[in-house]
Amino acid sequence: MISLLMAMLPIASLAQSQSGASQGLPSAAIPKTTAVLVILTPRQGVTVQQIMAVMPSEIEATVRLYLDGKIREWYSRGDGRGVVFLLDAKTEEEARATMETLPLAKEHLMDEQYIPLGPLMPLRMLIGPGAQQ
Repeated sequence: MISLLMAMLPIASLAQSQSGASQGLPSAAIPKTTAVLVILTPRQGVTVQQIMAVMPSEIEATVRLYLDGKIREWYSRGDGRGVVFLLDAKTEEEARATMETLPLAKEHLMDEQYIPLGPLMPLRMLIGPGAQQ
């Protein structure tokens, strides 16, 4: 039974992500934001030289945010087209405020995409009816 539920989690998660409050789901089905994924890509027309000129101060500021607990993780994109941050933020606004302190953002060199994240709600099926709240 557990293996069947585990196999169905990706499907249930997809179904959850494609449904929403507009379809009458109770707010309890929508996960509380516990992190925000931020994807940064260079703006059209921005050169590598422009980015590299800011990079020393960007790296220093990023490390400070990591040490302050604002950034949980950060990665280079596998396609070489930017970076991805996982921020310890409860709202998109909180994440934006954090990212706006970085030099690349201050210079308006990057496009940003913010994606709020939360617990995988279909996991509640694994722990029984009492967890369906």
